[in-house]
Amino acid sequence: QVHLMESGGGLVQAGGSLRLSCVGSGFAFEWFTMGWFRQAPGEEREFVAAISPTRGSTYSADSVKGRFTISRDNRIDTVYLQMNNLKPDDTAVYSCAAGSASLVPNWQPDYWGQGTQVTVSS
Repeated sequence: QVHLMESGGGLVQAGGSLRLSCVGSGFAFEWFTMGWFRQAPGEEREFVAAISPTRGSTYSADSVKGRFTISRDNRIDTVYLQMNNLKPDDTAVYSCAAGSASLVPNWQPDYWGQGTQVTVSS
């Protein structure tokens, strides 16, 4: 059974940083594209960033480029999202995702985590 467990969310002031982690189990983590999505209250879920399985190629939304960095450690089946210079507009539930498809624009995952809340105060 596939399981994705996020951690690292919380409350932070604008300009601050957080690092989200997601541990995957029940699937061959090293062969899957991994990513992060977020959903703010009353908004649709939106793509944040994703990383390819082995070469580590990344793709990020324009809204987070230069501030958020996605990375992975296949030795411990974990994907990270380092978030710097956070803004109130970044407030959302952040969910980890895994997919067998290659990393392409409009990448769609197969599996989702439960999500972790990130709140940025002004």
